[in-house]
Amino acid sequence: MFRKIYVGRNFSDAINALRNASTNPSNRIQEFREKLNTYSNDILTDSFKRHHTYLRISITERCNLRCTYCMPVEGVKLTAKGGILTTEEIIRLAALFTKEGICKIRLTGGEPTVRKDVVDIIAELKKLENLEQVAITTNGLTLTRQLPALQRAGLDALNISLDTLKVDRFEQFTRRKGWAKVMASIDLAVQLGYNPVKVNCVVMRGFNDDELVDFVDMTKDRPLDIRFIEYMPFYGNEWKENKMVSFNEMKKIIRQTYPEFQALPNKLNDTSKAYQVPGFVGQVGFITSMTHNFCSSCNRLRITADGNLKVCLFEGDSEVSLRDALRNGTSEEDLKEIIRKAVWGKKKQHAGMFNLSQMENRPMILIGG
Repeated sequence: MFRKIYVGRNFSDAINALRNASTNPSNRIQEFREKLNTYSNDILTDSFKRHHTYLRISITERCNLRCTYCMPVEGVKLTAKGGILTTEEIIRLAALFTKEGICKIRLTGGEPTVRKDVVDIIAELKKLENLEQVAITTNGLTLTRQLPALQRAGLDALNISLDTLKVDRFEQFTRRKGWAKVMASIDLAVQLGYNPVKVNCVVMRGFNDDELVDFVDMTKDRPLDIRFIEYMPFYGNEWKENKMVSFNEMKKIIRQTYPEFQALPNKLNDTSKAYQVPGFVGQVGFITSMTHNFCSSCNRLRITADGNLKVCLFEGDSEVSLRDALRNGTSEEDLKEIIRKAVWGKKKQHAGMFNLSQMENRPMILIGG
């Protein structure tokens, strides 16, 4: 009932309709009224009572690699420079979100390190009250010369993407050279004291599924968290179910070499299911968006480089422009209302593996995944 009212009318009409319901409401009407109270008080809690504390901000659409699962072979049309959020706009939005309860911000791209003022952005974010962590996801290609400055600016954590331990495959995956530079970046991050250093690996059948154990071996004596990601469908990446290696299959492959490979405790909002070979320094995680989604505990929101708020990675039609609101002089209270309505409309879960492969969505590089 509530969703039908909300879609068919504006939100104030929906509120009035529910408030004018029977004075002796059914349990269902009472539930809707309780949801309305939540909606009124907290702009980052959705209708399923998920409170969002983690914000991913894409600071550029540009990238110095062309990964096959991220970038269509024909490339993508990038937003003109004037359409990308400025540093001032990024900080203003971050300040608003942190005041409302966001405590962790991750910078993404494209490739965030290609933005010339990335160090300044991190330094400004670190000044925000209530923000507990600033992190970054990077391909590591230029990190050996940038990481010391990023760390001095206050970078708390980082994820480095690496899909293969073989030079030729790296060039096939990324359509570029640079494998040795990425490996050097991982080593430098460990030397500078990041613990753990998270390494993101998208697993694809017939491409790198024979390297799973090799990646696990990297955790033997270094504080790495290797995160195996189920291959996900985005526009132009030619996703097919038979290319995806499932969570259960990956575990089975690893246990052929390490039968004692075991699960570790996870926190409520963790997207990665943690595992470890007993006695190893590091650990392994599985991001199982396709076969075992974690939608019920999702606490993440995204802002794209062109300033759209995206409440779910896989909801292509739910974006709302915060950039345009800022540039039109929208007040902070009205910005909050825009955010509140977007978050409230977040769906219970994504559409499922097969439906996702048929749905319209941006290429991953434009989403800031």
